[in-house]
Amino acid sequence: MRKIIHIDMDAFYASVEQRDNPELRGKPIAVGGSSERGVVAAASYEARKYGVKSAMPSKIAARKCPHLIFVKARFDAYKAVSQEIRNIFYEYTDLVEPLSLDEAYLDVTTNKKEMPSATIIAQEIRRQIKVQTGLTASAGISMNKFLAKTASDVNKPDGYFLVAPDDAEAFVEKLPIERFFGIGKVTAERMHKMGINTGLDLKKWSEYSLIDRFGKSGRYYYRIARAIDNREVNPNRIRKSLGAENTFSKDLLTREEILDQLSKINETLKGRIERSKTKGKTLTLKVKYTDFQQITRSKTVDYWIETPEQIATLYDELVELVTLDKGIRLLGLALSNLNHDLVKEEEKSVQLTLEF
Repeated sequence: MRKIIHIDMDAFYASVEQRDNPELRGKPIAVGGSSERGVVAAASYEARKYGVKSAMPSKIAARKCPHLIFVKARFDAYKAVSQEIRNIFYEYTDLVEPLSLDEAYLDVTTNKKEMPSATIIAQEIRRQIKVQTGLTASAGISMNKFLAKTASDVNKPDGYFLVAPDDAEAFVEKLPIERFFGIGKVTAERMHKMGINTGLDLKKWSEYSLIDRFGKSGRYYYRIARAIDNREVNPNRIRKSLGAENTFSKDLLTREEILDQLSKINETLKGRIERSKTKGKTLTLKVKYTDFQQITRSKTVDYWIETPEQIATLYDELVELVTLDKGIRLLGLALSNLNHDLVKEEEKSVQLTLEF
């Protein structure tokens, strides 16, 4: 059994903007474009009260909150703050697995400061983040990644929550299915139709039955319903894909327009491939239509894809599989099936007693 902390910054992008611009403090703001095609990248808690959420089209966000203030994203600033926060994590452990700029798992079972309590460590980290960056973070503490991540959302913002080993199964049993990490909106709706509304409901289903209905994800659902998650905190988490995409101010209507935009996206992807020094065998074309319907088309080859010319040849074929009966608002390219040596995790379940 491990001692895992999940740290999640509170409304990170929006909080950085409010910190750096006092005029924005206490006001509903959205980081992202305010144009007809804009999308909210992050919303302050003041904006969330009106139903504004990340990934929401800006025009819908503005309709929900007429006095919403749109702020242009400054990713260089967010990356710099993220690095400050990460440096704090490394004062306690090298077992840090970033999930994004604003959240990470930490394994503090054995830590650099030889502190016996994961809860005290989480509190110390939150305090240091506040002092050094002026921002607040929430924390979840438990014996595995699933429980820690779920716990970090319990007392947001600027809070923490401990799921002790003895309380883990009871905590999961009472948890609404929508709050299970790894169960999205569509899956939750399917589960509701099956009479699964809480962790206890999910726990009543056999592993075979869940796999039969949800494929390999069923095994994951079976285990988390029992508070089991054997994934280690991986400081060298392997990236599954490299991609780039763009949303357009005007719908694309012809194949020529699509290919022209894909060539620009290909240039962005080229830089990311070169910086990561990787290559792959599968190229995926992502298309979002003007009515927000989204499709993907993929092709896997038996050679390594690593040059813009190879990518252009493949996306030229994939475009032929895309219907053009309505306008296209977004295009993306992603390279996957990368040249990493994937190590299958060996799953174990051992019960020990540790001070949390």
